[in-house]
Amino acid sequence: MLEKIVEPLLMWYDKNKRILPWRETFDAYDIWISEIMLQQTRVEAVKPYFLRFKTALPKMEDLASCPEDRLLKLWEGLGYYNRVRNMQKAAIQVVEKYNGKLPADYELLKTLPGIGNYTAGAIASIAYKIPVPAVDGNVLRVIARISENDDDIMKQSMKNRVQADLMKVMPKSDPGAFNQALMELGAVVCIPNGSPHCMVCPIAESCKARKGGRIDKYPVKGKAKARRLEKHTILLIQDGSRIALHKRPSRGLLAGLYEFPNLDGYKSRDEVLEQVKDYGLSPLRIQSLPKAKHIFSHVEWDMMGYAVQVSELDHPKDEKMLFVETEQTEKNYPVPRAYSAYARYVNLNLGRDKI
Repeated sequence: MLEKIVEPLLMWYDKNKRILPWRETFDAYDIWISEIMLQQTRVEAVKPYFLRFKTALPKMEDLASCPEDRLLKLWEGLGYYNRVRNMQKAAIQVVEKYNGKLPADYELLKTLPGIGNYTAGAIASIAYKIPVPAVDGNVLRVIARISENDDDIMKQSMKNRVQADLMKVMPKSDPGAFNQALMELGAVVCIPNGSPHCMVCPIAESCKARKGGRIDKYPVKGKAKARRLEKHTILLIQDGSRIALHKRPSRGLLAGLYEFPNLDGYKSRDEVLEQVKDYGLSPLRIQSLPKAKHIFSHVEWDMMGYAVQVSELDHPKDEKMLFVETEQTEKNYPVPRAYSAYARYVNLNLGRDKI
């Protein structure tokens, strides 16, 4: 069955593929950056980030030697910051072992930090025309529908099976185009959450789910584990035009990024004032801010906030607390998008808002 979809997909992709900045080249570095950015992030959101990242770090050596704060600032707003940390670890290895060029070898690519089967397949097939599949969520959805596969697409066994099946039909002439065609089909035609555009699908005649009127039953996806709920009180502490920032620990969620000082749980006005005094600061005014929410993959933050004006003559006891001008924060200090609902109260643009 899969053999029948190869030629129709390639013809459709050639005529209908979206114009994207990373498709203008077959450079392995560009393909790698785009594929890592596209994990957990929409294509339209990635475009400006990709262009900014490549302008700032045009070569593998630039990524390998980039200071951490600058690297995280370039990634600010994309989330899942370990992605870019692993990219830098991989870049260092590539510079040291492979003269700054990603190896043209599928198995060697998988030995690099942050590069699994999918990313290795994308780089190998697109940049080096190595006939290996690149199985992402879009590809799994397409294959599950055309084959009426009832397996849970979240299970590794399902991914392994699809990868093995696709390996048998990979076109040796342009495997990268075939992989991208499958991904593109899943992104713009065989879409999730709603009705796929079967009337314009180039492989509709091969789709068992469509023929059986069961397209809405696929793919099968196991119920996700419930997110842990956390409550936090966010403090926008200002001494004149400067805003207080605090660097998060080097491990754990949002490791090494800068944040607004915050407290676990919901705190009252009086509790916040006492905490500000414990910081060694003298509160002059306090104002309640609306509640906000931010959802991570496994955790949900429910937040409330206060804006607190303090004396400019004070110095915080906590050495990790900094008072920084907004302009300098936007330029030099990576602050995660989780705080974007409160950043606007101090005219601070984060990540995507700034781009």
